[in-house]
Amino acid sequence: MENQIIKIKDDTFRIEDGGVRFYVFCGKEKAAVIDTGMNTPNAKELVQSITNLPLVLINTHADPDHISGNGAFDTIYMSPAEEENYREHDGTGSFIPIKEGDEINLGGRSLFVIDIPGHTPGSIALLDEKNRILISGDSVSNSKIFMFGKFRNLSLYVKSLEHLKNWDGKYDEVYPMHGDFPQKPEQVEKLIQGAREILEGKASASPVDMFGNKVMLYKFPYAGFLCEK
Repeated sequence: MENQIIKIKDDTFRIEDGGVRFYVFCGKEKAAVIDTGMNTPNAKELVQSITNLPLVLINTHADPDHISGNGAFDTIYMSPAEEENYREHDGTGSFIPIKEGDEINLGGRSLFVIDIPGHTPGSIALLDEKNRILISGDSVSNSKIFMFGKFRNLSLYVKSLEHLKNWDGKYDEVYPMHGDFPQKPEQVEKLIQGAREILEGKASASPVDMFGNKVMLYKFPYAGFLCEK
């Protein structure tokens, strides 16, 4: 399947890569590539067809469907808590460690880092406050959110989404890596409620097979959670 490059506006693009997407946010001095998809080893070359600006790579987390084009970059902005996950998936390059409160300045456009561990240990969101956009990685979407296997922590995920509500009112749209684009800010509270119901034993689930793993799908009207039990 060919990648689809979609211009959101003159300085903002999304690149659809099958069931996942990644983004290009351009400032006046640099452009940020935010994740590199699942089947896009040529992500850097693809982005260079969009902009002539120098590129920086930021990863929201290191699951394999988000790092397929990382090999063309020498350095990656990523949470250091994500390094084990990244190296286990053969991630290359060196880290520029980022943490909550850091801002990546692209020239007239800054991306503010928010730590939201749970989906993975080093999951982050990025707030483009000037343009009122939140990039959520996999933590906020209306798709099936993976919460099974190594590195996942549903209780921590709930705490992170509750923490994310500190930025309520600072963004109008959520840009997720999966599911429908864009999402509304209200999706955060819906996901908190659903995950809490699972933790409290109040939600029902059905068994499904995911890549040879028998997992439980908790399906809500607004999203699903794939959990071990």
